[in-house]
Amino acid sequence: MGLNFGSNLRNSLAEKEIIPFIGVYDVFSATISAKYFDGIFVSGYSFAASYYGMPDIGLISWSDIVSFTQRLRTMLPRQHIIVDIDDGYGDVEVACHVVSLLESIGATGIILEDQKRPKRCGHLDSKQILGLDEFQQKLERVIATRKDMIVVARTDAHDYDEIIRRVKAFDEAGADWLLVDGVSNLDVVRAVRTYTKKPLVFNHIVGGKSPALTLKELKSRGISAVLYSTPCLFAAQAAIQESMQTMLSNDGFLTAENTKCADLASCQTLLEGNFMQRTTLSEIKHQ
Repeated sequence: MGLNFGSNLRNSLAEKEIIPFIGVYDVFSATISAKYFDGIFVSGYSFAASYYGMPDIGLISWSDIVSFTQRLRTMLPRQHIIVDIDDGYGDVEVACHVVSLLESIGATGIILEDQKRPKRCGHLDSKQILGLDEFQQKLERVIATRKDMIVVARTDAHDYDEIIRRVKAFDEAGADWLLVDGVSNLDVVRAVRTYTKKPLVFNHIVGGKSPALTLKELKSRGISAVLYSTPCLFAAQAAIQESMQTMLSNDGFLTAENTKCADLASCQTLLEGNFMQRTTLSEIKHQ
């Protein structure tokens, strides 16, 4: 795929018209997801939960996200990887530095949001947003900094008129894709589509504000990319809790049959497959 990860994604979208991105919380969950999907999403919510054991309230360090993305790209050389970078982790200079680093290590795209700190998950209430002029300055600098990477501009505005105003401004600034987060009424998506020809992104979280729809249904409403932010994290939470409860109620007796656990053989097979794939790719690079 070379280093033109952004161009590769643009070409893929032109062929497929809609692409799902699976939110992962660590390299293990990413390697499993990559066996089924081409798109991987470095979800801020999932990463904050996994790496810090904390809610997604702006605690993530940019250096941790860059390091994580580098490990992902090392293991997944062919996947499309989109990275949530919140508000760029501070001022304009920091945001541009992070974008340069992420592009240099092979990130396909980033999502830059207009939330004001302290931030919250996009599907929760009481979010605050930056002034449009302040955010647009950062967005324009980020766009000017990247070379091939896809820049997704996200707004957390909830007022209809403000959503439209920001979508139009992000489009004019040169954002590649546009995301209105926490949408509960899909009429908003239809309205946004009339104001821009740019690909629209839909963020789905189980239990969140947005309705659950199939890819076919989302495509018919003008959506081009779907972020599934938390399926890996939530599945792990449910399985771990079940395993712990099973052990507690069965005097420590735990088998693959009495819980959702995998077993040693299946896990070892997965890990050895990852290792062999990585070794083969390394050999090909050095030939």
